[in-house]
Amino acid sequence: MGYPLPFDPDFVTYVWFDALINYISFAGYLKGEGSELPDFDKLWPAHFHVIGKDIMVPAHAIYWPCMLHAMGFENAQMPNLLVHGWWNVKKKDSATGEESSEKMSKSLGNIVDPMELVDTVGTDAVRYYLARDIATGKDSDFDPERLFVLFNSEMANGLGNLLNRSLNMTKASLGAELVAYEHDDEECQLVRNSHAALLKTFPEKMAEIDLRGALEALVSFITDVNTFAERTKPWELKKDEAKRDQLTAVLHHMCEACALASVLLQPFVPAAAAKMQGQLNAPHLADLKFADLKWGLLPAGQTINKPKPVFPRLQKSDE
Repeated sequence: MGYPLPFDPDFVTYVWFDALINYISFAGYLKGEGSELPDFDKLWPAHFHVIGKDIMVPAHAIYWPCMLHAMGFENAQMPNLLVHGWWNVKKKDSATGEESSEKMSKSLGNIVDPMELVDTVGTDAVRYYLARDIATGKDSDFDPERLFVLFNSEMANGLGNLLNRSLNMTKASLGAELVAYEHDDEECQLVRNSHAALLKTFPEKMAEIDLRGALEALVSFITDVNTFAERTKPWELKKDEAKRDQLTAVLHHMCEACALASVLLQPFVPAAAAKMQGQLNAPHLADLKFADLKWGLLPAGQTINKPKPVFPRLQKSDE
């Protein structure tokens, strides 16, 4: 049921009108003198107005811009709508084995409680999975199996393993200090090339609100650095004093990769990123903007702290 329009009884309006106007009211539009509301010009227009697809039309895509235009807002002041999809539930037919999607519904009893999920697998795993496994603007199936697979393979086995062995070997072989080195070779150059490629791709994906794509680019970089470690074998280099400069270069490249990863992961898993930076003994990383990122985040003379698992493997209750 709607409210009749005073100037045309054949049409009605709904609570949407009153609700939509709050977007600018609480941002300080036409605030009174002495108001504690924020400065409207500093907040509007917002970069993105995030909504669910079920309320895009007609409320946000039609009513809202019409209201703003009627109030005198120019085209440049219109909010950009970022419309997200739904998390459905992946299910499998017990008889046929066929998989399908089912919308979460209280009546169906298939709602996933995020707080219960956090209690089970931790905040980092939930945050990482939710950003990693959905394409912005599209629906996705919530799949507990995927949560375990992605977090364990990419964070625990991938980045977690790289961080642990980088710091452990630096502590054991170099006295926990990233000293200056002169060695360079094709393997080291490949790591720096991968580093440069990530610094190009990651911001492009983030600008497109492609969070999954940004994380995929980061995972690819971490894979490259782990492959670099396997090929250069720093655990073998440490046995030969004549190769100490090469060992220093390899470990510095590995730690540098961890430093960059800690910065790029801050929007996704801030608690884990802070732990990484603490173990790298590099609190300055937390304050860096993307424009500040380049090779050399960890200078010669940088000392590192004792490593502790930041991304412990998730264990299923039946394991």
